[in-house]
Amino acid sequence: MGKVIAIANQKGGVGKTTTAMNLAASLAVLEYKSLVIDADPQANTTSGLGFDPSGITDSIYECMVDESDIKDIIKQTEIDNLYLVPSHINLVGAEVEMVNLENREEKMREVIAEIKEDFDFIIIDCSPSLGLITINALTAADSVIIPVQCEYFALEGLGKLLNTIKIIQTRLNQNLEIEGILLTMYDVRLRLSNQVVEEVRMHFKNMTFETIIPRNIKLSESPSFGLPVVAFDATGKGAVAYLNLANEIATKNGMAKVN
Repeated sequence: MGKVIAIANQKGGVGKTTTAMNLAASLAVLEYKSLVIDADPQANTTSGLGFDPSGITDSIYECMVDESDIKDIIKQTEIDNLYLVPSHINLVGAEVEMVNLENREEKMREVIAEIKEDFDFIIIDCSPSLGLITINALTAADSVIIPVQCEYFALEGLGKLLNTIKIIQTRLNQNLEIEGILLTMYDVRLRLSNQVVEEVRMHFKNMTFETIIPRNIKLSESPSFGLPVVAFDATGKGAVAYLNLANEIATKNGMAKVN
């Protein structure tokens, strides 16, 4: 059975999409069959992996609302072992359309159950909100990665997210775990970045990943070429950081490959 990991934080601009596409791509490069589900109406993961959202006719929206077969929607990317369930702007309306559906918080879990055995890792890119789609993602997930940027107000809103996770653990998904807090946009030259690292590790000790994602121009540029950074700048700091994160997650889950 594949490990389902949601990437969630209701704050925008913390590196959720960057992490979703690059973690999934790094796991694929390490020869884990990986699927990334774009559950954000902005569809940045979809475009960042080389697909034009305006040309997408079937997406995670159709799976959740119209019960389309997810196996017909999965797309092969240019990276071996890396697959995508795309998104498009229609996902914005899904929350309204799902309000009257029975078990509306569990629609994504039902969809993923159909293909969970086909992948080693399934990564869900959540939207920057704690709405129904994000709740669906957390209900479907085995664990959640929380990106936290190394900037002022880094911990703002984190308590609200952790409280939401507790509610979901109590009511919808008692097996949901926190995979880890991921520090992103780290600049070694800035005193503030180092202070945030110290503060997060002081408050969340064992919950924080060893790997830190640096602020890196190639990470910012690669989506405009429709490529994850591991295919755009394979030896750069951004690519190396996400490969290290992929290794850390695989090892933590007892899935590290033996050479």
